Amino acid sequence: MDAKREAATAIVRRLKVEGFTAYLVGGCVRDMLMGRTPKDYDVTTSATPQQVLTLFPDALTVGAQFGVVIVPHEAGNVEVATFRSDGIYSDGRHPTEVRYAQTAQEDVQRRDFTINGLLYDPSDDQVLDYVGGQADLHAHRLRTIGNPAERLSEDRLRMLRAVRFTARFGFKLEPALLAAIRELAPQIQTVSAERKRDEIVKILTEGPARSGFELLDESGLLAEVLPEIKRMQGVEQPPEFHPEGDVWIHTLMMLEGLRQPTATLALGVLLHDVGKPPTFAIRERIRFDGHVELGAKMAEDICGRLKISTRETERIVELVRHHLRFKDFPHMKRSTQLRFLRMEAFEEHLELHRLDCLSSHRDLTNYEMARRMLEETPGEEIKPQPLLRGEDLIAQGYVPGPIFKSILRAVEDAQLEGRIHNYAEAMRLVEERFPVNQP
Repeated sequence: MDAKREAATAIVRRLKVEGFTAYLVGGCVRDMLMGRTPKDYDVTTSATPQQVLTLFPDALTVGAQFGVVIVPHEAGNVEVATFRSDGIYSDGRHPTEVRYAQTAQEDVQRRDFTINGLLYDPSDDQVLDYVGGQADLHAHRLRTIGNPAERLSEDRLRMLRAVRFTARFGFKLEPALLAAIRELAPQIQTVSAERKRDEIVKILTEGPARSGFELLDESGLLAEVLPEIKRMQGVEQPPEFHPEGDVWIHTLMMLEGLRQPTATLALGVLLHDVGKPPTFAIRERIRFDGHVELGAKMAEDICGRLKISTRETERIVELVRHHLRFKDFPHMKRSTQLRFLRMEAFEEHLELHRLDCLSSHRDLTNYEMARRMLEETPGEEIKPQPLLRGEDLIAQGYVPGPIFKSILRAVEDAQLEGRIHNYAEAMRLVEERFPVNQP
């Protein structure tokens, strides 16, 4: 038993010793039944938040207004929620009234999906199922507890969660649930950008991403949350370079190749060709002139809309901006190649290029060249210590200004290409190419 589960089990046992009813509940029970290791463990109990605080004085009351207390543990915090029955959800996220319930059976009726409404009593190793969740697990089916439209209207993020769970577990959406999502899809716009972002990132990174995006499209959510991706559909590509089909199919194939990616790589893959639909033109053949530059700007705008952090946005935009540079890799000067290799998170650039190739022409020649150079070149050669700095130039009589950038770049080029190796050689190059008394 892992440490987090032990901590949650100890909380359940303590509550029961004190005369309260308590169970493990939700996703942890679902994952345990599926043979997966849960990330977190939640507890549901008949004890009120104040009673929980009395038993666990170090607990945090961050969600006490909704009957939720966080019990800290070195293995991981455990959320302890009092049995409750929610009132009307007027804002599409929070109930206007929270009433404590008497039984666990009443409590699970407020939850979203049947597979998340299961209870587990660690005292006797018993699963309690009041909502048919075990049958749905066995049938690989995602179904809401009660009326789908009502459950989705209570918290509209549940539409994206439904897609995520269905794709992640390889399930099927119950037809009534799929129909409800299609009807309510426009209401996803009322959900905060941060909550939508988190679900989209999980769809991309928890896998399988392709299935998730196909279901986003089938459910009508794709056009609502990422209309730029929806517009990839039907945008043809030159068959000599892209025999696989249109931009949408190409992107789906790349998503299918993702294996436990970082969020930035996954979003870079998703957005790498986002500039193609608006730049589509036919001149002798299909062209997308300027799609990289436009795509980088569009990626930045999309990241801003989704409230993605500045640092992650910069990396995603760089992935989009540089994804075609590999086609020129064999013809680059060595100094240019090495500067490319030392870009931040170059491994993500390399992996995006590999997926791009495998999802189109399947020629990995340039990928293998870059990969071998990265593996075989020592770090001190990729990013060596500078032979000259600005103060060295000043000491030789150069006046600080824009020329310094050109001088230092020329010196580093020669260093990276192995033409100079020390300070004296660097100064000789400078004196020859940039005489101190030049205008």
